[in-house]
Amino acid sequence: MKKLSLLTLLVSFSLFVQGQTAEEIVSKHVEAIGGAENWRKVNSMKMEGSVQIMGNEVNVTVTVLNQKGSKTEISIMGMTGYQLITPTEGWSFMPFQGQSAPEAMTADEVAESQSELDVQGSLVDYDVKGHKIELLGKEDVDGTECYKIKLTPKQGGDEIYFIDPSNFYIIKSIKHRKANGRDMEVTINYSSYKKLPEGIVVPMSMSQQFGELVIKNVSVNFPIDESFFKVK
Repeated sequence: MKKLSLLTLLVSFSLFVQGQTAEEIVSKHVEAIGGAENWRKVNSMKMEGSVQIMGNEVNVTVTVLNQKGSKTEISIMGMTGYQLITPTEGWSFMPFQGQSAPEAMTADEVAESQSELDVQGSLVDYDVKGHKIELLGKEDVDGTECYKIKLTPKQGGDEIYFIDPSNFYIIKSIKHRKANGRDMEVTINYSSYKKLPEGIVVPMSMSQQFGELVIKNVSVNFPIDESFFKVK
């Protein structure tokens, strides 16, 4: 009986520590990227960069107005396409893929893309935003034993973050989304973190299956009208 009671106690304690650890890890991550106070001051952000795809330079610009709109512009071979997300609708226009006019996203796609409107990131004030976090243990990412944090957004879907215990930066994320009615898994690797004058820290390199997006310029809190996020 004593052994059983001790085992039960240890299991209960382990679960308690695990729950606390998830919160502590996310807290340390937020502090590492500049702290919640600095991020709460960020209302708009533009990231400009490029990626090499099959010998072609593709220019990418991501513009976000917090909780109002997100626009990703992609330019290649003299053509520019975009993806728009707002709280109520989403549009995609990719002329280099044969599209002749913008196409509306489904309601499910718009709902699952709402995290793109959060310029501060899902982990900053995650609890206030209605998200939930869970520690899934540790997992090796290219030789680094990372904390594996699962975030369940308020709007649905799930996001997995791999956090480097040496600096508490995210070095990999996996997000599940719907596209054209199909489930998709989007994996991104992050590196080359840089501290901006505003006190926040952002990755300047984001790698996906198609290549590495190198960020050349980041603008924070610049004036932008909501009309920028209207379909044209």
